[in-house]
Amino acid sequence: MKRIIIVMCICLAGITEIYAQYPYTLKKCLEEGLANNYSIRITRNEEQVSHNNATLANAGYLPTLDLSAGYSGSLDNTDSKNRSTGTTTGERNIYDQTLQAGLDVNWTLFDGFNISTTYKQLKELERLGETNTRITLEDFIAGLTAEYYNYVQQEIRLKNFLYAVSLSKERLRIVEERYHIGNFSRLDYQQAKVDFNADSAQYMKQQELVVTSRINLNELMAVQEVNRPLRLNDSIITVNDALNYDELWSATLSTNAGLLRADQNTTIAQLDYRKVLSRNYPYVKLKAGYGYTLNKYETNATSRRSNWGLNGGITIGINLWDGNRRREKRNASLAIRNSQLEREQLELGLKADLSNLWQAYRNNLRLLNLERQNLVAARENHEIAKERYLLGDLSGIEMREAQKSLLDAEERILSAEYDTKICEISLLQISGNEISRIIVIDFTTGLYFMTVIRTFAPNYH
Repeated sequence: MKRIIIVMCICLAGITEIYAQYPYTLKKCLEEGLANNYSIRITRNEEQVSHNNATLANAGYLPTLDLSAGYSGSLDNTDSKNRSTGTTTGERNIYDQTLQAGLDVNWTLFDGFNISTTYKQLKELERLGETNTRITLEDFIAGLTAEYYNYVQQEIRLKNFLYAVSLSKERLRIVEERYHIGNFSRLDYQQAKVDFNADSAQYMKQQELVVTSRINLNELMAVQEVNRPLRLNDSIITVNDALNYDELWSATLSTNAGLLRADQNTTIAQLDYRKVLSRNYPYVKLKAGYGYTLNKYETNATSRRSNWGLNGGITIGINLWDGNRRREKRNASLAIRNSQLEREQLELGLKADLSNLWQAYRNNLRLLNLERQNLVAARENHEIAKERYLLGDLSGIEMREAQKSLLDAEERILSAEYDTKICEISLLQISGNEISRIIVIDFTTGLYFMTVIRTFAPNYH
């Protein structure tokens, strides 16, 4: 039994190790997240509700068919007095019965264009549901892409800290050896040890940040085991420096989901206004049915009577005044104006956001080029300092400064790459034209099958 348990543990460890080694590309993460994320699935269900509501029957185009049946009875006591003789005749426990059954059709043929307007409004609400789903998808894709590159950033930073630990360890080894032979003082040895411990603590802290980012990425993909091992295919952050502001702004005006939703809200407000106006027109309603009635009497000359046959009628009318129409018309007109103002406000806000992000994007690109040059200089400076330190021509403090300059340069270039990538993701999200090239959605089933075609990254595997 113990051997079986040991073998199972080894197998599970092997599976976990293989799973951990399986590289996840951004494309793979997006595919898994789009299929499983709870927010997307909830929004998709809400979209399906709006789709189910956009029917002719819900708008009032179709007639209603009602089948009804009923039974009633009366138990009476009767006293009758003859006027000529003065004789009173009494009847007790007279039980009369009535049985009814009928099939009725009610159809509103015309309701002042209210029915057609309602149907158009339901179809617009259906499109609004699709737009809300698209907005949720764009937010999710942008959020997961940002977290993906955050995880890449944290992994790179972890490697940099590990490299710093190795440098400090090597320095500590050299100082320790020379301290024992009397070339270095105890102060040099203690300082090297303090620096090694500080770098080790920073490395341990960075391990925590890597785990946190991995958990966040697994949560976005709706993985039940949020702490599962995850190895990414990308080991560097590749930025796209070919974005064009005019193209982005043009795409924003034409395809931004927020503007599209604002336009749809304006259309819905206009349809509400038309529904108020439809009450100025007459209405035409048709009613038809087939019924059967059975009456049973105990004291009448007729003991029972049966009636059956067709019935029908048409009603034409108009609402002349209800006291609220003028108020509702004014409010509906104000709602249209407010929706237009909200659209204009949103467009202005998007232009401001795009301009700010574009400025940050261009500045980060320039900063990135500068930091790349600084990194080359910092590496050369570190190599020179290392050679002088081994020869004994450089103090430990100066060597530490050279090492710190190299690590700071690597940290700055990593931050610049990540900041540029975040600006790039945000610019593409605002422009709105990426969503059509990112996913293809299959609406033919209740399930949400999606295939990622391309991502915010210009180059990916």
